[in-house]
Amino acid sequence: MLEVIVPATSANIGPGYDCLGIALNLYNKFYFCEIEKGLIIDEKEEEYINKDNLVYKSMMYFFNKIKPKKIPKGIKIKIVDDVPISRGLGSSATCIVAGLLAANYLSNSHLDKSEILKLATEIEGHPDNVTPALYGNMIISLIEDNKIIHDTIKIPEIIRFCAIIPDFELSTEKARSVLPKTIDHKDGVFNVSRATLLVTAFMNKNLDLLKIACKDKFHQDYRSPLIKDYDKVVNHANKLNALGTFLSGAGPTIMSLTTDDDTKFIDEMESFLSTLDDKWIIKDLHCDLKGARVNILD
Repeated sequence: MLEVIVPATSANIGPGYDCLGIALNLYNKFYFCEIEKGLIIDEKEEEYINKDNLVYKSMMYFFNKIKPKKIPKGIKIKIVDDVPISRGLGSSATCIVAGLLAANYLSNSHLDKSEILKLATEIEGHPDNVTPALYGNMIISLIEDNKIIHDTIKIPEIIRFCAIIPDFELSTEKARSVLPKTIDHKDGVFNVSRATLLVTAFMNKNLDLLKIACKDKFHQDYRSPLIKDYDKVVNHANKLNALGTFLSGAGPTIMSLTTDDDTKFIDEMESFLSTLDDKWIIKDLHCDLKGARVNILD
């Protein structure tokens, strides 16, 4: 049996729209077995037990694109998913990466991670989530001349990523539909300066700069009205002296940065969240440094 473990990711991180992403220590686990024929999917969500399952579709994409000599006659997939779906935490990226890594192993194709990344980006459409899902850490990624360029940004170990997750979903398609087709020059300058500051603040451990560096003009102002009580949650996080707060991916998860020394933030935020109409939970997370991994089980 093949086990593939893929971390959740948070993309954009404020001003880094479609280019910044970070892997987090929250994981989806996938188990693969070759069987005589057909497809068996063991998954708690019934709507994903079919050939449209993104893990399976990613495997088929691999086989059709790479055309390996060995293709399994049948596949059994078991999914143990701890990453919430449609919450802006990269659940789709975990499925894509897992499917590609499994197909790579089961077909004896021996593609390296850079080749897997290329396929994952073709499926996902952009590399901001799949790159940290594969490699771990915080990563800046972009496409230049059809090549994926990426580099790692070291995050201070003391940083906690407090994922504030509501019990309602927000589809990426809907979140993208509200974005403007063009942006003002001043907004471009605003985001370039903040994104640059965000990187240097992390690298130089100037954590007091993160509150300013997490500000954004590209997407958060347009998407936040889609998220009930967004302003209340962000304002309260600021009141509790979060280092910075931003929309995780396309939302609706809101991410607040604190440090391991801050022992009050989560308890006080949970107390506040309990007063809201919808149910919100907080996951206390840190940066994952390893990215996706493949294990061979007995």
